[in-house]
Amino acid sequence: MAQTFLATAASSWAVLMGIAPLLQIRRMLRQRSSREVSITYFAVLLVGFLLWIAYGAAAGLPALVIPNSVALLIGSAVIIVALRLRR
Repeated sequence: MAQTFLATAASSWAVLMGIAPLLQIRRMLRQRSSREVSITYFAVLLVGFLLWIAYGAAAGLPALVIPNSVALLIGSAVIIVALRLRR
């Protein structure tokens, strides 16, 4: 029971962590600039998210797959917005 609670709590918090970069997107759009955002940093994170998704899928652990999928989508959006603003 404690393990299920911890998995749920950790996965829920990880989803919140995954959507946190939406604040960065909002700031970039307000300022119409992405100069202060490191695209390389987010690219490194995306590789990590992909690895955790693959591991979670192979191990049958949705507590890893779901939050990392959310983080992958939001991280990809950060990169897309940053690149568009740099054109």
